[in-house]
Parts: sequence; C-alpha cells; structure tokens
Amino acid sequence: MLGVLVNTVAVIIGSLLGLLFKKGISERLNKAVMTGIGLCTIYIGIDGMIGKTNPLIAVVSMVVGAVLGTLIDIDRHLSGLGDKMSSLLSRGSDGNKFTEGFVSASLLFCVGAMAIMGSISAGLTGDNTTLYTKSILDFTAAIMFGSAFGIGTIFSFIPLTVYQGAIALCAGFLEPVLSEGAIGAITCVGSVIIMGLGLNIAGIAKIKVANYLPAILLSPFVYYLFEYIPV
Repeated sequence: MLGVLVNTVAVIIGSLLGLLFKKGISERLNKAVMTGIGLCTIYIGIDGMIGKTNPLIAVVSMVVGAVLGTLIDIDRHLSGLGDKMSSLLSRGSDGNKFTEGFVSASLLFCVGAMAIMGSISAGLTGDNTTLYTKSILDFTAAIMFGSAFGIGTIFSFIPLTVYQGAIALCAGFLEPVLSEGAIGAITCVGSVIIMGLGLNIAGIAKIKVANYLPAILLSPFVYYLFEYIPV
C-alpha cells in the first residue's frame, strides 16, 4: 500500500502547489491554461488508444458501458458528491469549478492501465515502481489542475486512494484474469474516456464522461468473448 499512499500524497501536494500558482494567474491566462490541459489530455487519450486492442472490442465495451452508466447515471452521482463537498468546503461562486475539478481530476487519476496494473503489482509483490512513476505524472497533472480548477482538485485523492487501495487489496483475485490482451483492452477503453475528458476540459464538448466508466470493467470480458468468437 506504500505506492498508493505515495500517489495520494503526490496528488495532494501537487494540487496545493497549483492553488498557490492560481493566485497569480488572471482569468484570461487561466482559460488558456485549461485549454492547454484539455488538448494535452486529448493527446494522452489518443496515444493510449492506438494499437492496444481490436477496435470492435472498444466499440462494444463503450456502447454497453454507456447504456449501463447512463441508466445508473454515474455522472450525476459523482457530480452530486462534488456539489456536496463544495457546499461544505467552498462557499461562494466557485462551486461549479470545485465540482468540475473534483470530477475531472478523479477521472484522470483513476482511469488508465497504470492505476490498475501498478496497484496489482504493489498488492501481489510489493513492487511499487509503476505507482511511483504514476505519482510523478499525477503530481505534475495535479499542479496544472489545481491552478485551473482550484481546491476541488485536492479532493480527488479520496476516490484515488479508495480505488487503487481496493485493487491492491484484491490483487490476488484480479491477477489471473488480466492477461496481456485484457490489459490492452482496458488501456484502449480507458484512453477513449480520457480523450472525452480532454474534450470537456478544452471546452470543445460537454460529455458525461463518468457514465462511460462501466466500459472499463466490461472491456476484459468483451476481450475474452472475442477470443472465443473471433471477428
């Protein structure tokens, strides 16, 4: 669990540094920074999609995941959590930005192969190398998100810690299921979701990204289904 804790601390410290930088940034520069972050997030998503799995696996996972996520309305529940935290911790006109920062940062830090495989490796063998590397990346991203969105970014450490901690504790059950192909499917689908997040941050679209999260859980099963039914 040491790697999970290091990742958590990295996000908190990075977010605090971002808040310090935010004080000296004008609204015009803040908007430019957010657009830049969004475009970089889109690039990360595209880079993670290419060549990772059969495109049909991603399509099926995203479609079925979208149906489930929309029926559950994960985006509303996650945003509602952010709103409640905002009402308790952030008085004034920054409530929407608090929620946006909390949701966006939580998705970025939790969605991706490094979060899953790093936590499994830490749980199974005690090897925290992947999570340490992820901590450096998340630290940098947290600075940028903190400067753009404010205090809401800090509280993304809560879902991050719960998510990665749970995977680390359950690593023994997950490791036999996640073959190289299944990991490729997870990486691809997660990267598609990250690209959607980038479109939101850049102001290009308003996608309820959280509603697609079930696609990540479904992608290994869809991968194995395609193994038995070659396409």
